[in-house]
Amino acid sequence: MMLVTFIPRYIPMLIVGQIDLPERLFRALRYVPVAVLTAILVPEALVRNGQVSLSLDNAYLYASIASIVIAWRFKNLLLTIGGGLIVFFLWRFFIG
Repeated sequence: MMLVTFIPRYIPMLIVGQIDLPERLFRALRYVPVAVLTAILVPEALVRNGQVSLSLDNAYLYASIASIVIAWRFKNLLLTIGGGLIVFFLWRFFIG
């Protein structure tokens, strides 16, 4: 299993290490983690029971919005996670 996991990851790194790639590609690759995280989290925050849910009882959506605002304003990961969790639990407790 180690080889099955290691080889597909190592071979592209070995090939790319020998090729000079344009700077523009490296700049574009900086956005891959953000794009992947967005692709994972947005459906989780917006979709409930197979339907897009923008209602007040969707605590995931409002905790996500609060987390985005906290991250943008304070640029502190621990504060962002804690603030999002607090908003989530308070929203669930008071709204439903």
